[in-house]
Order: sequence, then C-alpha cells, then structure tokens
Amino acid sequence: MGDERPIRESDLDLEFTREVRAEPGGTQLDLCIACGRCTASCPVQAQNASFNPRRIVRMAVLGMAEDVLGSDFVWLCAGCYACRERCPQGVLVTDLMVALKNIAVRRGIVHPSYRAQIAELRKFGRLYEVEAFNKKRSKLGLPPLEDRPEHATSLFESTGLDDLMDGPGEEPR
Repeated sequence: MGDERPIRESDLDLEFTREVRAEPGGTQLDLCIACGRCTASCPVQAQNASFNPRRIVRMAVLGMAEDVLGSDFVWLCAGCYACRERCPQGVLVTDLMVALKNIAVRRGIVHPSYRAQIAELRKFGRLYEVEAFNKKRSKLGLPPLEDRPEHATSLFESTGLDDLMDGPGEEPR
C-alpha cells in the first residue's frame, strides 16, 4: 500500500467491494466522501504517517482487494472510534476495519502479531506466562493463577481456529 503505482482497472475486484458491503461494518462503505476527518483524528496515523483510514476506505470502494488485504494497515486500527465520532457521513470506519480483518482471515491472511498471540494462547491459555505475575500475587497474599491451555484448545477446536492457524495462509506485507 506504500507504493505509488497507478491504479489499473485490471487490478480492481468488484466482487471484493460487494463482499465488503455485505459484511457487518461494511454496509456504509459508499457513504464516504473522502473528507479526511477519519485520518486527521486517528491516533495511529499520528504515530505512523503511512496509516491512512481514508485511503483504506477508498481502496475498498474501488475493489483493491490485494492491496487492502495484503497490507499491515487494516491490522493497525486501534479501535478507538475517534474516526466514527468525527465522520460527517456516519461511516463506521472502525467497524469497516473489523470487516476487512474478517475477510482477510477467511482468505487465510492473518497478521503475524495475531499468530503470535494465538501461539501464546495455545501454550498458556492466556497471552502471557503467569510465573512472574504469580510472584507478585504471592507477595500480596493472593492465590496463584494456573496455566489452563485446555480451555483455549477446546475453543480453538470448536471454532475452527486451529485449522485456520495450521493451514496454508499468508501474512500481510
């Protein structure tokens, strides 16, 4: 998404645009007037100038599936809803980012940070080891927390997350 190559009609996927519109969070996609308030209010954009919610919305409207789903950008959204609060058209940009993530995952595209979190959940049943945390709990007279990966494992199996993470997939650029 950082390259500045021309947009070619042959690169556009109108079926992707329809898919986004059908997804919860994507229903208001066409209301965007590209005013830029979402980008101007975005705390992620303030830290990373290449993150541009307005551009992502426009690319989704155009059907630039490969560029949208193959980038890190949809995974960077902080979910703060600042864009939603400032959008004069009521476009639910944060919900759109969730919709785009869902489409990416269905297509086997999962960001490395999510894969790392899932690996931790598999291993410990939580996102962090509890050993150091339990030392602090012990000092406070609290009982230790146990690693219970079997709870996460059963959730992974029942939702198909294990198959998704073990199967072929790709990571965003």
